[in-house]
Amino acid sequence: MVAVVMNDIAQMTIKFTEIEGIFNMNKYIALVGTNSDKSTNRELLQFMKRHYADQADIEVVEIKGLPVFNKPDNMKVPDAALAIADKIDQSDGVIISTPEYDHSVPAALMNALEWLSYGIHPFVDKPVMITGSSYGSLGSSRAQGHLRIILDSPELRARIMPSSEFLLDHSLQAFDDDGNLLDQEKLSKLDGLFADFQTFVGLAKQLNHATSINRQEASDYSWDKQ
Repeated sequence: MVAVVMNDIAQMTIKFTEIEGIFNMNKYIALVGTNSDKSTNRELLQFMKRHYADQADIEVVEIKGLPVFNKPDNMKVPDAALAIADKIDQSDGVIISTPEYDHSVPAALMNALEWLSYGIHPFVDKPVMITGSSYGSLGSSRAQGHLRIILDSPELRARIMPSSEFLLDHSLQAFDDDGNLLDQEKLSKLDGLFADFQTFVGLAKQLNHATSINRQEASDYSWDKQ
């Protein structure tokens, strides 16, 4: 009888742990770094959403439809940008997947980041993981380097996961018909980096003692005054 009761308690503990894990699951916003209708960067993020569904809640968010940034004098930010900013604010971290155009990030991604740092500052101290894919052999390596510099700017001030690059080269041949990564070595690398990002997010949550000051400094910053 005692053995049966102990077994029932053990089973209940396992189920409670599983339920607790679901409720404690991190929420990530995955930004598609292009406005292209067909993008392997979108495919990569959609794959990550499915592949890590038991580890994190990943929402793939588009940057399409944002108007061209024109620094309006009334500081009015488009509703679409405000909606993205709110999602980032409510998240535990952000994953950005960028293509590479002319050795840099796409204009659409740059435009989105301009709006997301104009009177609003959702990226301040927000953990960010950068990924990228390209049709060629470099896998958006130079664009990722450029994106790191942008995200470290005074108006954005994101916490970018260091020493990490996921470069998906020859991306047109990278997925099967179901949208899954074919290269198991690449998948193992992505698994490792995502696990590292989970750890990085946990550490970043403890690095919050200056966040309010960082937000204020980002809000007060103006290139016109430099």
